Amino acid sequence: MSISLKEVDKVEITTLQDNYIDLVSRDNTEVVFRAMPLKDMEIKNSVLAEHGFSSLVTLTSGDSARNMIFDFGFSENGAAFNAEALNLDLSVVEAYALSHGHMDHFGGMVNLTKLAGKKADLVLHPECFRKPRYVKVTEDFKVVLPSFPREMPKKAGLNVVETVEPYPMLSDTLLFLGEIPKKTDFEKGMPNFYYEKDGVETPDDIIDDTAIVANLKGKGLVILSGCAHSGIVNTVNHAKEVTGVDNVHVIMGGFHLTGPDMAPVVPPTIKGLKGFNPNYVIPTHCTGRDSIMKIEAEMPDQFILNMSGTKLTFAA
Repeated sequence: MSISLKEVDKVEITTLQDNYIDLVSRDNTEVVFRAMPLKDMEIKNSVLAEHGFSSLVTLTSGDSARNMIFDFGFSENGAAFNAEALNLDLSVVEAYALSHGHMDHFGGMVNLTKLAGKKADLVLHPECFRKPRYVKVTEDFKVVLPSFPREMPKKAGLNVVETVEPYPMLSDTLLFLGEIPKKTDFEKGMPNFYYEKDGVETPDDIIDDTAIVANLKGKGLVILSGCAHSGIVNTVNHAKEVTGVDNVHVIMGGFHLTGPDMAPVVPPTIKGLKGFNPNYVIPTHCTGRDSIMKIEAEMPDQFILNMSGTKLTFAA
């Protein structure tokens, strides 16, 4: 499937939830604007960081701006708290997308959508609703992951759109990438992750994992993943194939390279990222401290450290 993705003049990504925050970093640039949670010109509270991801994405073409939310963070209140702390007007949000059915991406859905205050579509892969999902440490020790309840989108006032295929959003200016083929020989997903299928324990390939993609005029693709359980290299390759756009401007999102099980995946992933020659690489959320530092060391001129509350602006 090949989809023509309309070019946009500007892509803004405001992180409503990520694993890290530093209110005094003072490293603003024309691309990076750090959180300023001001009330009456006074810092009255911080911005919350937690193990989760959520973002407000704004696409501008000419005088027209379109807005959507990608993922919702972990806790019920974290992303919504940050949106209010940053004085964000979420009434402009027209659509939503969920990267995959893990708690650190859907947990804040109800409270975040309350701030928008209107019904809209929520685009997701149908396997987001797998349950129960769990990590099997040993045969006798299994850690259950909270399942994404089908009633949650309804409670949030959202209309679920289930799709396996790439799905254009916001009048063809944004692409929900859909199911991502796993073609590399090193991106094998998460070991010891399982779910029950018809009562039978089954390895969880987390096939619901996906990303969103925009096409910045004259610059190329802006790719934002949730966790990249299908592999960030696979994700970028699929985005290029589906859109027919070869240039990659931004690779951002959780790359899920944290922990000892994923250590062997880090070197070939960094080699793959460098091969795309992006202008910016922005690992977030579940990428892991060690892997983030290695990406920064290998790609210092392209690397941006993300935080809760950070607004990134990519202009044509």
